[in-house]
Amino acid sequence: MDRFRVWAVCVTLAAGSAVAWPAAKGDAEKGKDVFQQCGVCHNADSDEKKMGPGLKGLFKKDKLTSGKKPTEANIRAKVDEGGNGMPAYKDMLSDQEKDDLVAYLKTL
Repeated sequence: MDRFRVWAVCVTLAAGSAVAWPAAKGDAEKGKDVFQQCGVCHNADSDEKKMGPGLKGLFKKDKLTSGKKPTEANIRAKVDEGGNGMPAYKDMLSDQEKDDLVAYLKTL
Protein backbone atom coordinates (compact mmCIF):
# COMPACT_ATOMS: atom_id res chain seq x y z
CA MET A 1 0.00 0.00 0.00
CA ASP A 2 1.42 3.38 -0.89
CA ARG A 3 1.46 6.35 1.48
CA PHE A 4 -1.60 7.97 -0.08
CA ARG A 5 -3.75 4.90 0.49
CA VAL A 6 -2.57 4.57 4.08
CA TRP A 7 -3.35 8.26 4.63
CA ALA A 8 -6.78 7.91 2.98
CA VAL A 9 -7.67 4.92 5.17
CA CYS A 10 -6.58 6.77 8.32
CA VAL A 11 -8.62 9.86 7.40
CA THR A 12 -11.66 7.73 6.62
CA LEU A 13 -11.41 5.86 9.93
CA ALA A 14 -10.91 9.06 11.90
CA ALA A 15 -13.85 10.79 10.22
CA GLY A 16 -16.06 7.74 10.60
CA SER A 17 -15.38 7.42 14.30
CA ALA A 18 -16.16 11.10 14.86
CA VAL A 19 -19.52 10.66 13.17
CA ALA A 20 -20.32 7.35 14.84
CA TRP A 21 -19.58 8.51 18.38
CA PRO A 22 -21.02 11.98 18.95
CA ALA A 23 -20.39 13.50 22.36
CA ALA A 24 -23.25 13.31 24.83
CA LYS A 25 -25.04 16.63 25.27
CA GLY A 26 -25.92 16.34 28.92
CA ASP A 27 -24.62 14.84 32.14
CA ALA A 28 -27.32 12.82 33.91
CA GLU A 29 -25.59 13.10 37.28
CA LYS A 30 -25.60 16.89 37.09
CA GLY A 31 -29.16 16.72 35.77
CA LYS A 32 -30.20 14.92 38.94
CA ASP A 33 -29.10 17.98 40.90
CA VAL A 34 -31.04 20.26 38.54
CA PHE A 35 -34.10 18.01 38.99
CA GLN A 36 -34.24 18.75 42.74
CA GLN A 37 -35.97 22.00 41.82
CA CYS A 38 -38.44 20.03 39.64
CA GLY A 39 -38.94 17.43 42.37
CA VAL A 40 -41.06 19.85 44.37
CA CYS A 41 -43.85 19.26 41.83
CA HIS A 42 -42.85 16.06 40.00
CA ASN A 43 -42.12 12.51 41.19
CA ALA A 44 -38.99 10.98 39.70
CA ASP A 45 -39.59 7.48 41.08
CA SER A 46 -43.23 7.01 40.07
CA ASP A 47 -45.70 8.15 37.47
CA GLU A 48 -48.10 9.35 40.18
CA LYS A 49 -49.07 12.98 39.99
CA LYS A 50 -47.80 15.39 42.63
CA MET A 51 -48.65 18.92 41.50
CA GLY A 52 -47.37 17.98 38.05
CA PRO A 53 -47.21 14.56 36.40
CA GLY A 54 -44.88 11.86 37.66
CA LEU A 55 -41.89 11.49 35.35
CA LYS A 56 -40.79 7.89 35.84
CA GLY A 57 -40.42 6.29 32.41
CA LEU A 58 -41.01 9.65 30.73
CA PHE A 59 -39.19 8.80 27.50
CA LYS A 60 -40.88 5.38 27.33
CA LYS A 61 -44.39 6.84 27.32
CA ASP A 62 -46.44 7.03 24.14
CA LYS A 63 -47.24 10.69 24.68
CA LEU A 64 -46.90 13.56 27.11
CA THR A 65 -49.86 15.16 28.89
CA SER A 66 -49.84 17.67 26.03
CA GLY A 67 -50.43 14.82 23.58
CA LYS A 68 -46.99 15.25 22.01
CA LYS A 69 -44.39 12.51 21.75
CA PRO A 70 -41.75 12.47 24.51
CA THR A 71 -38.81 13.68 22.42
CA GLU A 72 -35.85 15.70 23.68
CA ALA A 73 -37.13 18.72 21.74
CA ASN A 74 -40.65 18.46 23.18
CA ILE A 75 -39.40 17.99 26.75
CA ARG A 76 -37.02 20.91 26.38
CA ALA A 77 -39.82 23.08 24.96
CA LYS A 78 -42.00 22.26 27.98
CA VAL A 79 -39.16 23.16 30.34
CA ASP A 80 -38.57 26.42 28.45
CA GLU A 81 -42.22 27.46 28.10
CA GLY A 82 -43.89 25.91 31.14
CA GLY A 83 -47.69 26.03 31.17
CA ASN A 84 -50.63 24.59 33.15
CA GLY A 85 -49.19 25.86 36.42
CA MET A 86 -45.57 25.04 35.57
CA PRO A 87 -43.27 28.07 35.43
CA ALA A 88 -41.16 28.73 32.34
CA TYR A 89 -37.49 27.92 32.92
CA LYS A 90 -36.20 29.38 29.65
CA ASP A 91 -34.35 32.18 31.42
CA MET A 92 -33.81 30.40 34.75
CA LEU A 93 -31.71 27.45 33.54
CA SER A 94 -28.68 27.56 31.29
CA ASP A 95 -28.63 25.51 28.09
CA GLN A 96 -26.18 23.11 29.74
CA GLU A 97 -28.45 22.69 32.78
CA LYS A 98 -31.34 21.88 30.44
CA ASP A 99 -29.18 19.35 28.57
CA ASP A 100 -28.20 17.80 31.91
CA LEU A 101 -31.83 17.70 33.02
CA VAL A 102 -32.94 15.96 29.82
CA ALA A 103 -30.10 13.44 30.20
CA TYR A 104 -31.31 12.71 33.75
CA LEU A 105 -34.95 12.40 32.69
CA LYS A 106 -33.88 9.76 30.18
CA THR A 107 -32.63 7.62 33.08
CA LEU A 108 -35.99 7.57 34.87
